[in-house]
Amino acid sequence: MALLEIRNVTRRFGSYTAVDNVSIGIEAGEFFTLLGPSGCGKTTLLRMIAGFDLPDSGQILLDGKDMVGTPPEKRPVHTVFQTYALFPHMTVADNVAFPLKMAGKPTQEITSRVEEALSTVRLSNFGRRFPHELSGGQKQRVAFARGLVNRPRLLLLDEPLGALDAKLREEMQIELINLQKDVGVTFVFVTHAQNEALALSHRIAVMNQGNVEQIDEPSKIYSSPGNRFVADFIGKISMMTAHVLEASVSHLKLDIGELGDVTAAGKEGVKVGDKGVMAIRPEQVRISAPSDEIELGNHFLGKVKDLLYLGDVTTYIVELSNGAHVEALLPNSAPGRAKFFEVGDPVAVSWRNDAGIFLND
Repeated sequence: MALLEIRNVTRRFGSYTAVDNVSIGIEAGEFFTLLGPSGCGKTTLLRMIAGFDLPDSGQILLDGKDMVGTPPEKRPVHTVFQTYALFPHMTVADNVAFPLKMAGKPTQEITSRVEEALSTVRLSNFGRRFPHELSGGQKQRVAFARGLVNRPRLLLLDEPLGALDAKLREEMQIELINLQKDVGVTFVFVTHAQNEALALSHRIAVMNQGNVEQIDEPSKIYSSPGNRFVADFIGKISMMTAHVLEASVSHLKLDIGELGDVTAAGKEGVKVGDKGVMAIRPEQVRISAPSDEIELGNHFLGKVKDLLYLGDVTTYIVELSNGAHVEALLPNSAPGRAKFFEVGDPVAVSWRNDAGIFLND
């Protein structure tokens, strides 16, 4: 049985349905992420797990016990917020000790648990400091320590890295992965940042308009999106309208407008005549000079419509003969500023027969 079971949970605000009949099972020790755009229902769902909000219908079970009637302070759950929510007049140690004091724990136990929690987040020497004396990353670690000090069954993380700059955010992602491994507590993490979700999670639930579109491991969410919303929301992807000419488990043959036939990966449940899109990730597309010999199965001519230099790679947007656009990545591995093609240059794009995926309408 899953540690946390969300069964057919719905939450409405007037005529607006924020969470619509959602069911999710989260295992003990898992780093589970609720991912989706603003307004998709992920924070509402997190608030219901925490007890700050109640579902209109459905059940939220922890260790098989329905928590709906249990107030937030009585649940073995703690929430870490993006704003840190630290008390400015308290020292770091007192901030971390606060949940234990509220629970009436003896002083000796509080002292030892606070020391243990601060050691876990590598802030052992910061107990006497005040929040205004800390950097953003240190404040975030204090918030994690306070969240873990009473040893919750679940730690809920609501966009906890959202206030940090990009470099610090990346450092904190690594710390968060290591922290979760060390303490073994189940993390339920809310974010709208796809890269963050892919980097941190054991599994991801992609949400949209109150519904769960797909639950899977990050690599499968990225490489085998269940529908067009998931494909478009996770990372960059090119999509071209297609219909199925041949269908088998090994491969699909697709007709893509004036481009002609394209071979794509086989997919169960797809049949001849189906309409949808062929989707392909930029890193799977090879861009080259039109005269280069290419051994890849799908090969088309076009011209560079736009390019974006990103430091480690350049992203090229290539316009094909039928007007469709395909993105391709070229690593900037040579010394200096590598720039291989200019806007307007004729180019060829190609990809393996098993690279593209077909998504039904």
